Amino acid sequence: MTTPATHLPGDLAPDLTDDTVVFDWLTTMREEHPVWADRYGVFHVFRHDDVLAALRDTATFSSEMTRAVEGAAPTPGMLTQIDPPEHHALRKVMSSAFTPRSVAALEPRIQEITRGLLDRAGERFDLVDALAFPLPVTVIAELLGLPPGDHARFREWTDQLFDVQVGDPSDPEAAARLSEVVAPMVAYFRDQVRHRLVDPGDDLISRLVTAEVDGRTLDETEASNFAFSLLLAGHITTTTLLGSIVRTFSEHPHLWDDLRAAPERVPDAIEEVLRLRPPFAQLPRITTVDTRLAGRTIPAGAMVTLWVLSANHDPRAHDDPERFDLDRGIRGPSQLSFGHGVHFCIGAPLARLEARVAVHGLLARFRRLVVELDPGRPHGGLQPFGQIAYGTRRLPVVAVPGFGSESR
Repeated sequence: MTTPATHLPGDLAPDLTDDTVVFDWLTTMREEHPVWADRYGVFHVFRHDDVLAALRDTATFSSEMTRAVEGAAPTPGMLTQIDPPEHHALRKVMSSAFTPRSVAALEPRIQEITRGLLDRAGERFDLVDALAFPLPVTVIAELLGLPPGDHARFREWTDQLFDVQVGDPSDPEAAARLSEVVAPMVAYFRDQVRHRLVDPGDDLISRLVTAEVDGRTLDETEASNFAFSLLLAGHITTTTLLGSIVRTFSEHPHLWDDLRAAPERVPDAIEEVLRLRPPFAQLPRITTVDTRLAGRTIPAGAMVTLWVLSANHDPRAHDDPERFDLDRGIRGPSQLSFGHGVHFCIGAPLARLEARVAVHGLLARFRRLVVELDPGRPHGGLQPFGQIAYGTRRLPVVAVPGFGSESR
């Protein structure tokens, strides 16, 4: 097993598969090396205030990661990879099609999907297969107007994308590998957009290709890339979040009864799980000018990894950060798990809505769920993601008997 001692400055960060290794390492880095460069010259930022400062300073810490690869061009329509002012113009157009009202109107359908999935789950099941993947992928696919028969393809694409191991992020070969994996996804969404341009319907892709704000519209590439990013982020965020919620509830079994007694506290529980186990552990940036952070100079053109996972566990920002606290009251800038500022996740309201509906469904259906670990398999058989996404691809659970059978 890898130990934190092998990951001291001058080497590389550990992957995300072993919580003990990762959290020991992050604690050391926060205290002793708050800004640190790895062997590839990537600067890692660990403290809450520094991560927040970098997220706020979009002029210095650019999201246009293609700057790191010589000759690469920005990716049109990918909001997470575009800086202001172009970002503002695109987000206004996209927000006009993907509105809070349209998200809120999805609640009855999300409830219906959740009930159907839990009806088929049984008493022992894999939470990812039974609920955490199919719920958000069904919701986002229906929103975009994509065929139900393509859902399995979406999961295959996601697994392929997260299986790509990137060592040196500025390596053109790494960029080529990612492009090869992404190519069929991009082609798929371009075909979907072209179809809507000829025959628009009542779906989000159709609204994207017809939306216009302040004279700005989306071209074919922008619309297809945004739809692709919505599908990808729109399901992986909720998939990992739902898994993290059930893992956390399994570790704190009193929460099942506490939240049934006070269901209005479910959003507070979701926010605390988001802090403890953010769906994305890291956010990438690249510097546009020389800058200083935590007393260290970061040169222009440097890749920067902002450790949201570390910031969320920083005792400078959160008292007793390893403790689950339903009364912590994480709100506003203290909740970094959906980003911050201009790049705050446009799909966060949908992820929160899906999580809230799913948790209420689980509370009504099961006395509680217990995660079943297999001691004979690595990581207990959970198959955690190794980088960027923080969660598991499998989560076997068993229902504790004695509650909820009357609700079936």
